[in-house]
Amino acid sequence: MNISVLGCGRWGSFHSWYANHIGHNVTLWGREGSSNLKQLAETRQNEYLFLPETVVLTNDLEKAVAAADICIISIKAQAFRNFTKQLKTIKTITTKPLLLCMKGLESETGKRLSEIGYEELGKNATLAVWVGPGHVQDFIKGMPNCMVIASENTELTKVLVQTLTSPLIRFYYGHDLLGTEIGAAAKNVIGIAAGMLDGLGCSSLKGALMSRGTHELSKLIAAMGGNNMTVYGLSHLGDYEATLFSPYSNNRRYGEGLIKHEFFEKLAEGFYTAEALINLSDKYGAELPISRTVYEITHNNKDPKEGLEGLFLRSLKDE
Repeated sequence: MNISVLGCGRWGSFHSWYANHIGHNVTLWGREGSSNLKQLAETRQNEYLFLPETVVLTNDLEKAVAAADICIISIKAQAFRNFTKQLKTIKTITTKPLLLCMKGLESETGKRLSEIGYEELGKNATLAVWVGPGHVQDFIKGMPNCMVIASENTELTKVLVQTLTSPLIRFYYGHDLLGTEIGAAAKNVIGIAAGMLDGLGCSSLKGALMSRGTHELSKLIAAMGGNNMTVYGLSHLGDYEATLFSPYSNNRRYGEGLIKHEFFEKLAEGFYTAEALINLSDKYGAELPISRTVYEITHNNKDPKEGLEGLFLRSLKDE
């Protein structure tokens, strides 16, 4: 099958490597002037992987879309709305399945990425999401994992799962698009909190963080009309090991860096998702004490030690 990957950062380069690895014809697109694309064109590698010569590189978005039976989109979540405006100029875009591989929410509105896609591309757009646990560094070493693909179209989900499943990644069918997207995005906020606990020398509290984190997100998902049990699947709880404990987790490393006053330069999507979750909390009347604490620390300079102790060590309440 012909697969085009739109976005050539860490995950975009991996998705192109993976699709090529399992036998598909792959085109990898990066915007004109992209330093990531330039590096790949010159050396066929980045800090994570080596890209085979059989992967076609291009900065021509229309050419990349035209070449595809399936488009995999892997860019910064906060850039997705603007990117859809570019995609909208391509006449055939609604005929292509678009598989979104970002874990985020629009910070100012709290909208899910599929919502944005339908808003900008129209109700005839063909959208799905690919989320779940795993790190590029582990996959490249051959360490297998399980992930999930979800959409509002059961047949589309089946086609994508069958197309992309391999011994390296086993995909499960996701039946709750709303819960899958909220859970996948929110786990990054929990990851920041985990990093803060590491920085404070309180890693033993991660058990409480995981328990209470899934609980508060299940309440939000239910309030929004999703299945509250989805949060206990691969998109959220199943991704905790990779996000809350792994040395590769950008969100965990960002949270730890905040405590240790060490600047972390890479993208921590949970920073933006925290704001989005507060917007959703206020809109749906769902209390999100962990997410709100992370937001107050990252956006309003609340003292991390005071905030986290207030969550886990001071209040007396029913479980």
